[in-house]
Amino acid sequence: MLKKGVTLRGIEVFEALAQAGSVAQAAVATGLSQPAVSQQMRNLEQAVGAELIDHSRRPMRLTPAGELFLRHVGVALSELRQAQSEVTVMDLAHLEELNLGIIDDFDNDLTPRLATILADSLTGCRFRMITDGSLELARAITARELHIAIGARPETPPEGATEYPLARDPLIIVAPAGEACTSEALLAGAGPLPLLHYAGEQLIARQIGKHLSRAGLSLPTRFEIGSHLALMAMVARGIGWSITTPLGYMRAARFHDAMQPMPLPLPDAARQITLFAGADWSDPVPRDIAATMRRLMQTHMIAPATAQLPWLAESFHLIEDQTR
Repeated sequence: MLKKGVTLRGIEVFEALAQAGSVAQAAVATGLSQPAVSQQMRNLEQAVGAELIDHSRRPMRLTPAGELFLRHVGVALSELRQAQSEVTVMDLAHLEELNLGIIDDFDNDLTPRLATILADSLTGCRFRMITDGSLELARAITARELHIAIGARPETPPEGATEYPLARDPLIIVAPAGEACTSEALLAGAGPLPLLHYAGEQLIARQIGKHLSRAGLSLPTRFEIGSHLALMAMVARGIGWSITTPLGYMRAARFHDAMQPMPLPLPDAARQITLFAGADWSDPVPRDIAATMRRLMQTHMIAPATAQLPWLAESFHLIEDQTR
């Protein structure tokens, strides 16, 4: 039995505060007032008998006890969210046809889960799901070959589409484990290993290039790799280092022991994962699918990533529904 004063709401507030680093942002994320957030944290810390947040720092930071507590409650919250997402049945029975595309970053875990959840809700509907790169998905939305697409937001979004932002996915560095280097040294080209680039035609390559160019950085393009997992395998083998995102890193779990991730010290270096609904599609179907994707991403991507790499908590997070 939980100690008196340890509530699910309190734990959710603690998680939000750990991710946001401020009471104001945690209040927005949880839908509570700022005084209510502070009260929830006081109650929780009193109940567990330890200070979980260093309130004297800005942004707020977890104490060692807070980091330990977050690892454990993060697992519990993930299980609860998974149960919630997998029992959610959307009202899709009225649909006759649904053509949906999803970024290939989610192939390992999220796409199979979303497919089964949708299949349970689609009765008598012709359902087609494809995976592809973000630029191809955006083009298919514009051409009305897809009704809904989930991918990284391009600089010019599909014409006429409605956007449902899902998550902020920051750019990070991944280097071979044990490589004695700093992110600043790698960006300066001072290390012995080259930068392994994504293939130039991929959206992520363009986004990375834009941020490097904005910072006045130009790194040689000796390797250009179109396969994400091949790129991660080359990093793990010690051939070079790369710039990816937490979603990309989590997708390459088999190589984690041989890689060391670190922050990319460039301001606002991130991409946005978004659901696009075609011009002839409107609520509630896209909104329901977006809400399901947010729950899946939080449970299977964001929570595990921030538990493993606490420094991601402020930058890798959901974007709540802004279309209401």
